[in-house]
Amino acid sequence: MTEFNTRDQLTLDQLAKRTNFGALQSIVEVLLTTEEWMQDAVWVQANQPMSHITTQRTSVPKGTWRSINEGVSPEASSTNQITEGIGILEAYSRVDVLLAKLSGNVNEFRSGEDKAFIQGLAQELSKVMFTADNDGDTVTIYGDTQLDVARFNGLPARLDDAGLFNVYDAGAITNTDDTSIYIVQWGKDKVHMTYPKGSPTMGIVHDNLGEQTINVMTTVATPLLMQALVSHFKVNAGLVVRDDRCIRRISSLRTEIGATYSFGCSTATVHHKLIEALNALPYQGEGARIYCNNNTKTQMDIFAVDKTNVLYTINDWGGRPTTMFRGVPVRRVDAIGSREVPL
Repeated sequence: MTEFNTRDQLTLDQLAKRTNFGALQSIVEVLLTTEEWMQDAVWVQANQPMSHITTQRTSVPKGTWRSINEGVSPEASSTNQITEGIGILEAYSRVDVLLAKLSGNVNEFRSGEDKAFIQGLAQELSKVMFTADNDGDTVTIYGDTQLDVARFNGLPARLDDAGLFNVYDAGAITNTDDTSIYIVQWGKDKVHMTYPKGSPTMGIVHDNLGEQTINVMTTVATPLLMQALVSHFKVNAGLVVRDDRCIRRISSLRTEIGATYSFGCSTATVHHKLIEALNALPYQGEGARIYCNNNTKTQMDIFAVDKTNVLYTINDWGGRPTTMFRGVPVRRVDAIGSREVPL
């Protein structure tokens, strides 16, 4: 797949470096190291305070063949306007002042506690982006604004029907341990993340609220008070799919790794579905990434070291060995469920 780098297609890390993020740069680094897909995602400032209005092109002008002295009818592309919401994810870190002082280094201890909160925010963003779980009784698509308007629509909510042109059924439905492989084609005119208009920190907020007296037992009539160092974290983020040809799902795979390291169905079927999905991407596959859970990625990694399998290679990507399927990086996303909703 062809790779292009343009100045208007920046990842979170690139944007942070260009906007002089200062102390917030460490938060970006934790987000990126916690969830691999955040290293790939392109981020674009929204054109509204808490939403992004964009257009999906539904047709393009095709032109007219003409002879000498014949006219040509004017044409225009047709579009469909869509509004993508921006979710607000917040957390407060409260560290016991006494415990922080006993550590010997208050700032270092507090930084370690804050890091755990940032990792939790990153994992929650991933759940909204990728998780669709089925516990046998309840189906939960975490990123579905019809269920929770405070979030944004993730990939499972957009690719939840086997009849969609960009969903491919691998055929290993078990109703207990199904999973999917997702393909995302990142780019400003394809698929990108968005943050509020005018935000100088790309929707990421870290406020050091200092030492405060807090109530550690809110369920009882008499408050139990404690001195704590309080930090406030906030991430404002949304997902914009400008071109729905740029998202794909291969559904109904098995997650169990057996002695043969198969996908629970014909391995050839999965490979054929992957090839079909990748070849259907527009723009020569520019910006494409493959996302799967740990078990599926382990299967792919094993195929990559099997010299008889020519579909997989191991290349250096961002300074670390990365499995590629026909030149497209395969990324691990733990939020992709192992008990997904059968389609």
